[in-house]
Amino acid sequence: MFHTIRSRILSVFVISLVFVALLAVLGWLTVVSVKNKLELSMYFDDMVNNILEIRRFEKNFFLYHDEESLKDGLSYLERTDTIIRSLASDIIRVVGPDSYRKFTDDFKTYHQVLSSYKKADTPSSINTEQVRALGKTLVDFSQDLLARKRQRIMAAFTYGGALPLSSMVVFVVLMLAVYRMISQQMLLPLVEIRKTTGRVAQGDFSPMPYECTGEDEICQLIQAFNRMARELEANQEALVQSRKIAAIGTFTAGIAHELNNPLNNIYVTAEALYEDYSEQLDPAGKELILDILNQDERAADIVKNLLDFSRTEKPTFETLDIASVIRATLKLVKNQILLSGIQINFHMAPVLPFIKGNLRNLEQVFLNLFLNAIQAMSSGGTITITLISDPEGFIRVAVSDTGTGIQPEDLERIFEPFYTTKGVGRGTGLGLAVSYALVKKHGGRIEVESEVGVGTTFTVYLPIQEEEKNPAAVQGKDPALR
Repeated sequence: MFHTIRSRILSVFVISLVFVALLAVLGWLTVVSVKNKLELSMYFDDMVNNILEIRRFEKNFFLYHDEESLKDGLSYLERTDTIIRSLASDIIRVVGPDSYRKFTDDFKTYHQVLSSYKKADTPSSINTEQVRALGKTLVDFSQDLLARKRQRIMAAFTYGGALPLSSMVVFVVLMLAVYRMISQQMLLPLVEIRKTTGRVAQGDFSPMPYECTGEDEICQLIQAFNRMARELEANQEALVQSRKIAAIGTFTAGIAHELNNPLNNIYVTAEALYEDYSEQLDPAGKELILDILNQDERAADIVKNLLDFSRTEKPTFETLDIASVIRATLKLVKNQILLSGIQINFHMAPVLPFIKGNLRNLEQVFLNLFLNAIQAMSSGGTITITLISDPEGFIRVAVSDTGTGIQPEDLERIFEPFYTTKGVGRGTGLGLAVSYALVKKHGGRIEVESEVGVGTTFTVYLPIQEEEKNPAAVQGKDPALR
């Protein structure tokens, strides 16, 4: 129920409000109770005073045989009887039903005796001892009743005085509980967050060592912070790795530049040797020179891939027709496709938008994909190229082959630099890494799907330039291969 800080604060507010309201109600009830008791005590005082007056009239009658005193006494008896009847429930509540019954019986007897005196012929027939005994009983009872009533009033005053003090104690205990809750569930986690942010500022991205299993905002903040810390740590490791790769790229670029000139010299020298002295060389010598030329070309290709991988400058973009880029790239591998017995299927949407890109970079991307597809189908097969407009604002270029496919464990590392599934001497592992980097520079992405024994599909997503459309090419076999 109280899973969030908001609900806890609201509950504390509601409890405090209820507590104050209860305190106010109890105080009001106490005041009303004391007021009622004071009002009742006035009636009790009247009853006691009336009984005392009756005793005074009784004394005057017995001493002076004053008939008027007897009449006044009987009159006060009537008034007192009315008061006793009106206070019956309160008297019973104070002294109990048995004492009240005995009091009323004594009062009736006293009333009857005094009434009988009015009818007596001579005062000598009056039993004064009985009357005095009954009168004393009535006075003692009424005074005891009044004393008890005053004790109740004092108890009410005591309760009314103790109520604020006890309420203060309860309120202090409640506030201590609230402070403990705030301290343990809010302040301590915030202190840990402050310490952890200090560590993060110093380069320590370890998560916060604070166990939090609740669902309140503080726990959610700690969980989010720990996720952020883990991501920062992972990003830091990726940054370090990227810096290492950048350093390797810079180092590789330097080596590639240094190797370029000797390779060019070797190629030019070997080619000149072959042209000038081929007639004087035996077949074995000619084969050695041709092998030098082939290996030099292979080394030049490796150097070219290294330079493409290590290139950091931002390419210049222009408006391009992606279908024309694909056709131009297919022309570069036309002979290899024909010699391998591979068929090209080319499909594209009737209307395609233009893209912003670098022609040389995109030709390099698709050249690497086509060469990979050709090498995966040594015994022939089909390359299917599909160009469609993606609803997310991209042109999607899918290059599918019917080759051997890629193992699942290799798919996860297929775009890593220097990672290759080809044999030794058949690749540098830079082709797909270069393609991946070039597509990223164009604001796109490249994805791969493969099934062993069925084939592989590389899908390149390139952002469109605007809503300007481009007329489609003829579907079927690509015109570049006719």
